[in-house]
Amino acid sequence: MSNLYTNKSSNIRKTWLLITVFLLLIIGLGWVFSYVFASEFILIFAIILSVVMSFASYWWSDKLVLKMTRAKQIDHKSNPELYRVVENLAITAGLPTPRLYLIEDPAPNAFATGRNPEHAVVAVTSGLLEKLDRTELEGVLAHELSHIGNRDILVSTVVVVLAGIVIYATDFMFRSFLWGGGRRRNDNGGPMLLLIGIVSLSFATLFATLLKLAVSRKREFLADASGALLTRYPEGLASALEKIADDPTPMLKANDATAHLFFENPFKSDRGKKVGFIKKLFLTHPPVNERIKNLKGM
Repeated sequence: MSNLYTNKSSNIRKTWLLITVFLLLIIGLGWVFSYVFASEFILIFAIILSVVMSFASYWWSDKLVLKMTRAKQIDHKSNPELYRVVENLAITAGLPTPRLYLIEDPAPNAFATGRNPEHAVVAVTSGLLEKLDRTELEGVLAHELSHIGNRDILVSTVVVVLAGIVIYATDFMFRSFLWGGGRRRNDNGGPMLLLIGIVSLSFATLFATLLKLAVSRKREFLADASGALLTRYPEGLASALEKIADDPTPMLKANDATAHLFFENPFKSDRGKKVGFIKKLFLTHPPVNERIKNLKGM
């Protein structure tokens, strides 16, 4: 049976695997383009960039995410009811009480971030506090605490930085192709080198995107089950999902880089729609109907 720590060790290993893959991918791209552009500086820069960003993604990615979403820290005096709910759930789960942040946004949503339970953060939107009742709010917060207990927060937050760097780096290289075409060594095999470069760019971008989305979808089902076990009331979480998915309010403080962190897709819902296999690959969250069905079957 799923519990708060089912995937803890797995997610820690997954984080280091992601960082290793990122290092190899960026250095590999650097090697390809140092050859295409006949510049060893590109490879040196790629090595430095991969090491620095791997370190930064572990230590500072949560601060970056909070800044991107314009979240502001709140304390016990600012919202005693919310603080009590989170504190009680954290005690039940055997976790340190995370710091709380508020996002001034009318759309109901939430996310958790941080590198470990001792440095965890739960951020909620003002819309979530206004539109959910207490049992629904408990369900959402239990879901986010489950991410903390499972160390999902480390994986998903690191992915924000690493996947983003891969995408930006490939975009920069692609623009360099368009502007300069590359300075091939002695122009020998120029077209073939350009083809290799373009294929490398395309693969890296697709890999980074699918990696970010796959990590997000898989963890949501476990967090739903763990959150329901924590509150002992799956109906509360299912009701929250229904209400959030049906809410038409667009979220103003979300973007493509952070979308996978949120409790539910901040852009649009797939509830009531039949989702094919190919489309599922590019969803940041599992279809809402599937999540609700699983919860109601518990």
